[in-house]
Amino acid sequence: MRFENLFFIVITFLLSICWNNSFSQDSIEPILPLTLDKCIQLALEKNENIQIADLEIGVSKALAGEYLSAGLPQLDASATFNRNFIIRRTFVPANIFDPAAPENEVIELQFGTPYDGMIGLNLSQMIFDGSYFVGLKAAKTLTELSKRELVREKIDVIEGVIKAYYTVLVNKVGQELVLDNYNRLDTLLKETQIMYENGFAEKIDLNRTQVEFNNISTQLNNSERLIAISKDLLKFQIGLPIEQDVEITERLSDLDLTIVEILEMEKSYSRRIEYSVLQTNLELQQLNMKNNKVQYLPEIDLVAGWGMNAGVLNASSLVEWGDRTVWPDYQLAGLSLYIPIFDGLMKSKKIQQNKLKIRQINLQRIMLEKNITLEVTEKKNNLLNSMEQLESQEKNMNLAQEVYDHTKIKYQEGIGSNLEVIEADNAYKTAQTNYFNALYDALIAKIELEKALGIIDSKYNF
Repeated sequence: MRFENLFFIVITFLLSICWNNSFSQDSIEPILPLTLDKCIQLALEKNENIQIADLEIGVSKALAGEYLSAGLPQLDASATFNRNFIIRRTFVPANIFDPAAPENEVIELQFGTPYDGMIGLNLSQMIFDGSYFVGLKAAKTLTELSKRELVREKIDVIEGVIKAYYTVLVNKVGQELVLDNYNRLDTLLKETQIMYENGFAEKIDLNRTQVEFNNISTQLNNSERLIAISKDLLKFQIGLPIEQDVEITERLSDLDLTIVEILEMEKSYSRRIEYSVLQTNLELQQLNMKNNKVQYLPEIDLVAGWGMNAGVLNASSLVEWGDRTVWPDYQLAGLSLYIPIFDGLMKSKKIQQNKLKIRQINLQRIMLEKNITLEVTEKKNNLLNSMEQLESQEKNMNLAQEVYDHTKIKYQEGIGSNLEVIEADNAYKTAQTNYFNALYDALIAKIELEKALGIIDSKYNF
C-alpha cells in the first residue's frame, strides 16, 4: 500500500471520529435547566419503563385486531402438481371381474395417471361462534388493562422522580450548610492563628481548630460528590443520558410543604390504580369463564370452494388451462356445523378453575382495601411525626447557632476557651445534620401519603 493511500485512510478515519463526537455533543444540551414539573414531563416522555408499558398497549391492540380477523372472511388458494412415478395400486376381489375366479383371490388395479394437478380457492365465513364474541370483549378489556398498567408505571416513575428531585434539593441545602460551616471554621482558624502568634492562644487551640477545619473541608468535597450522584440518579429516573449536565433551578424553599389539605383527605379505593387494575383482572377472569361456558354451543361456518383438477399422461398437457377436458372444474357451497358432545369434562374443569380464580381476586380485593386503609393511616402518622420532628430540629438548630455565636464572642473577649467554641461548633453541625435529615424525611413522607391517597398524579394529565 502506498504511503499516500495510508495517509488518506488515517485522515478520513480521524475526521469521521471528530464528526461523530461533534454530532453526539450537539445532541446533548450543554446544561439542561430543570424544575420539578419539567423533570416529570421529561420522564413521562423518556423513561424506558413507561415506553415499554406504552408499547404493551400497542401489543394488546394488535392482539385484539388479530382476534377480530378470525371473524372476517377467510380466503385461501392452493395448487399441487405431481409426477407419479409409480401409480398407487388398489386391491379388489377378482370375482368382481371374473365370476369364475376363486373367492379369496384379489387383483391389483391402478387408478391414476403419470401426471396430475389441482388448483383451488376456498372461502369460509364464521356465522356463529359464541367464543368469538366473548373473545372480542376480552381483547378490548385486555387493552384497557394495558392502559391501566401504563398509568401505574407512570405513577411509580413520578414518585421516583420526585424523590430523586427532593434528594438533589436537600443535598444542595446540605452543601450550603457545610459551606457555612467551612467559612465559619476558616474564620475561626485565621483568628486563632493570629491569637496564637500574639500569645493569646495555645498551640493546642490552633491544632484543634485545624483538625476541625480539615474535617469540614473533607465534608465539603463529599457534599459536592453527593450532589453529583443524586443528579445522576435523577437523570436515570427521568431517562436522560448520564452525560447530560443538568441544573436545578428551584430551591427547597420554593416547594409547597402544606399538609393540612392532604391530612384531611379521606381514603378512596377508586383513586388507587392498583384497585382499578384488580377490578379489570376480575372482569377478564369473568369473561374467561363465560368463554368456557359458551364453548358448549355449536359452531356454524359458511364454506365455499372452486377449483380445477387434471390427470394426464404427459407433463406438457398440464399447461392446457383452457381445455376443460384436461382441467375440469368443480364448485361447492355449504354449511359446516360443529356440535361438541363430550370432551372428557375438560370445559367443566376449566370453569371450575375460573370460579376459584374469581374467588381469589375477590379475596385480593378485600386485602387491598385493608392495605389501603392501613397505608393511608400509617402515612398520615408518618407525615405528622416528620413535620413535628422537622419543627423541633429547626428550633434546635437555631438554638445551637445562638450557643455557638455566644461561645465565640466569649472566646474573642478572652473569657471563653477554644475547646468550648469547637464543642459548640460540633453541636451546631449535629443540629444542622438532624434538621437536614428531618427535612428529607418530611418531604418523602408527604409524597408517600399523596401516593397512598391516589393523588400523586392529580396534577399531570395522562
